[in-house]
Amino acid sequence: MRSVCIAVLGVVLGGTLYAQGPDLPAKLSLEDALRTAEARNPLLVVAQQGVVASEADVMGARKRPNPAFTLSSEGIPLSQQNRLPFFDNQELAFGVQQELEPGGRRRLRTEQAQHGVEASRASVRDALRQLRFEVRRAYMQVVLAKADDEVARTTLEEIDKVLALNRARYEQGELSGVELRRLQVERFRFADDAFAAELALRNARSTLLALLNVRPLDQPFDTVDGFPSAPAAIALPEGAQAVLARALANRPDVETARREQDRARTGLEFQRALRTPSLAVGAGLKRDFGTTGLVFNLAIPVPLFNHNEGGLARAGAEERQAAARVVAAETRVSLDVQQALNAVDVSRRRLSYVEGEYLKNALEARDIVLASYRSGAATLIDYLDAQRSLREALRIQNRARFDYQMSLFQYEAASGTAGPAQGKELR
Repeated sequence: MRSVCIAVLGVVLGGTLYAQGPDLPAKLSLEDALRTAEARNPLLVVAQQGVVASEADVMGARKRPNPAFTLSSEGIPLSQQNRLPFFDNQELAFGVQQELEPGGRRRLRTEQAQHGVEASRASVRDALRQLRFEVRRAYMQVVLAKADDEVARTTLEEIDKVLALNRARYEQGELSGVELRRLQVERFRFADDAFAAELALRNARSTLLALLNVRPLDQPFDTVDGFPSAPAAIALPEGAQAVLARALANRPDVETARREQDRARTGLEFQRALRTPSLAVGAGLKRDFGTTGLVFNLAIPVPLFNHNEGGLARAGAEERQAAARVVAAETRVSLDVQQALNAVDVSRRRLSYVEGEYLKNALEARDIVLASYRSGAATLIDYLDAQRSLREALRIQNRARFDYQMSLFQYEAASGTAGPAQGKELR
């Protein structure tokens, strides 16, 4: 029943995979994006169909060998006077032959295929884990590009205000033409930043739509969720080692590697069972010139030349490979967890510093220089430097917010659980 449901799901998803995408809402939330990706992303469909294929392998592994029907005829006379009836004038034998699989081959074959199903299901969960992380990153990249675009437009508006003021001062003879021209040139540079920010925003939206498998890739939408505010410390009361232990227990890629190891181990046992020759037994009837009798036969291969050395060697190598992949997967998880903990800690402290000190000082400096410039106490170069510093500080703030949010998503993906709670210092 489970395989039928998965097959139906695959057909439904496959039928709509390349169809025209649904219209997105004008404001797209992160949860809406995740649901759309889980329903339409083709890589997830590929992983789901892998489960269907693995369950088909189990179905085939459970089957017994088909029986064979045998028929033979001997002694048909080519030239004979007064021939007897056909069935009374020759040796005619027919029967049924069945192959027997010793050594528990059918059980081992089925068990090996079942391990493949479990590995495929774990692969689906891992594909879903990675997909959710990629969607979250693409969504937050749209948020980041939108914030940078807003900074670029706001900065350009401030420059236009000063430019309008300087034009009035130039017309009144209070400002030289050289200084006005220089401000106009600087305005072009800020405008170029605005164009670059607009391009980044459009590309970020298209990237997210492609990940959701929604067409067309240029349809407009706005994001609902944004960056977190200045964060509190992160509480991990159980400690980093407990986080690692939970990740090793919950990460589906580790489970996939372990299931593949079980599959390889069972495969080695199956190859050992193949060293025992198969038996073929049969029974039937034999019509011998008018006399009918029973026939029994038994066929046993004689293992003189082949003891399945090649199959055993290959299965042993595959088992060692699977064991090494488990170690590699556990090492990768350990690295992912440690890097995620480092990212959460450093990005949290960085965001707190940027929003608490750096941005505040840059904003105050720009306001002071702007007031001084309007009163004639500061030069145009001083004002432009202060405006650039503020723009850079706002961009750094946006990047710090993005990095902090991504560190939380990275922690969730690395540990295989929900993100950490906020409250106490990260340990």
